[in-house]
Amino acid sequence: MTIRTATMTDLRAVTDLEAACFPAAEAATEADFAARLSAYPDHFWLLEEDGELISFIDGMVTDEPTLRDEMYENAALHDESGAWQMIFGVNTRPDRRRRGCAGTLMERVIADARAQGRKGCVLTCKAALVHYYEKFGYVSEGRSASTHGGVEWYDMRLTF
Repeated sequence: MTIRTATMTDLRAVTDLEAACFPAAEAATEADFAARLSAYPDHFWLLEEDGELISFIDGMVTDEPTLRDEMYENAALHDESGAWQMIFGVNTRPDRRRRGCAGTLMERVIADARAQGRKGCVLTCKAALVHYYEKFGYVSEGRSASTHGGVEWYDMRLTF
């Protein structure tokens, strides 16, 4: 398996994988991904096997310490010199889950954010996944103000 950052040629693959991983109300659209890939392709980490996308993590960088819903839809909020690596999605093909793919990618994202001099990483997750992200050192900051997709989210922060 190999890890690389994305290019615009990955648009269809990341859009399709996102649709397989999240309900429509929560999933980013092809237009969302096109804007993100134009603004911050180096903040899309792709895990591939034999050239096939297995898993990916994406998110913008900002000085804002909290992930706001507007960030999902407005790629112009990305600030390459920002302090915090936001994580919008952790996606793994359903038939490849529970094999360490997402964990391998998360470790790379964390290492890259640390090497880039960020303060840390921020994400939101559903209650059932709080314990998963705690394994990487994230700390729950409680229920999020996010209303993304009409579900309850929890703010998680990893500070270096």
